[in-house]
Amino acid sequence: MGLIKSWVETANSANAQFPLNNLPYGVFLDADGAGSPCVAIGDMIVDLGVLEDEGVLETGSNEPVFDVPFLNEFMDLGSDAWADVRSRLMDMLKEGGDDVLSGNDNLREAAMVMQADVKMAMPFVVSEFTDFYAGRNHATNVGTMFRGKENALPPNWLHIPIGYNGRASTVVVSGTEFPRPNGQLKGPNDALPSFGPSKRLDIELEMGAIVGTGNEMGRPVSVAEADSMIFGYVILNDWSARDIQAWEYQPLGPFQAKVFASTISPWIVTKAALEPFRTNTPKREFPLLPYLEEPGPMLYDIDLEVALAPQGKSETVISRTNYNQMYYSSAQQLAHHASGGCEMSTGDLLGSGTISGPEKDQCGALLEITWAGAEPIELDTGETRTFLEDNDTVTMRGAAKGNGYTIGFGDCTGTILPPVKFP
Repeated sequence: MGLIKSWVETANSANAQFPLNNLPYGVFLDADGAGSPCVAIGDMIVDLGVLEDEGVLETGSNEPVFDVPFLNEFMDLGSDAWADVRSRLMDMLKEGGDDVLSGNDNLREAAMVMQADVKMAMPFVVSEFTDFYAGRNHATNVGTMFRGKENALPPNWLHIPIGYNGRASTVVVSGTEFPRPNGQLKGPNDALPSFGPSKRLDIELEMGAIVGTGNEMGRPVSVAEADSMIFGYVILNDWSARDIQAWEYQPLGPFQAKVFASTISPWIVTKAALEPFRTNTPKREFPLLPYLEEPGPMLYDIDLEVALAPQGKSETVISRTNYNQMYYSSAQQLAHHASGGCEMSTGDLLGSGTISGPEKDQCGALLEITWAGAEPIELDTGETRTFLEDNDTVTMRGAAKGNGYTIGFGDCTGTILPPVKFP
């Protein structure tokens, strides 16, 4: 399938992030600071609340779902509603389609706004956040640093999607600044731990899968069912304080090292938009247990990059990789999560785990790129980095490249502020 042309001219460029093929969902803030669900088309935003209120966009629900500043109520309607709304929007926005919007100046003025003129908000209320450790290159690199090459992967890694429950309250939208975290630190030569700001603050390049419809407690789901439950995907930067993590993670895993912030891109790209880019997970070293077997391609071919910019200076792209490097898909992770009877809910967020390719410049964490700080990288500004410094800005981007069109996610950006002084 090629580019689907829209009467919104800026959507028809091969490099535009938001062609009609995409139609990602988000929430924007109006002039009064109120949030409204929307879709992106070209350089414009379409206010779904206005279309619903005017009666030109129906969701199948008996009650409005776009009159709240989050997408959870729409996501909860399920895949049939998602498909119907997408089809209706495409008909309204395509070249030669229904002119209910293009032919009505008053409605168009009320419902459409330039992206550059508004601020984006969190697109959904995060119910729960689970982060996985499902990239083999990343897991091998990190394991080699701490356990040696022979024991790089834990013995269960090739059989099970390893994950841990994170902190939903500090998942934030792109553009959010936050202070460097404080925590307990203990170096290898320190007799006792100390308390203070992290000195080894890092990034983790991930994709986030958003659960649209859940399952009942006690009812497992197949991988195919799990895939149908996923509403869409965002880019996720799961920031990590490596020195805090090194002291606290044994035996239970990350805690304070990961709770201070996780940043997502502002637009949720739907499975329908990503359908042409499905690809297979890699060949298995050991057959997976039947409940994890995939009925078809469950990963996506999405190019990803990470850029780092010191305060007031130009950015340097420090990594380029692809989502197709993952060992486990989000559908497998979701199926595994529910396999023991866990109830998954609308708005649950699943982090893929750090996405790294086989080469140094394809790694999704500074821990790998600088090999735990032993090999500093030089930025285009002439400065060097092992880990992040105060006022650094990190931007992650992703795009699936189709025949004459691009499916973009919008920038996933965050800035590190100086630490808060502890009383």
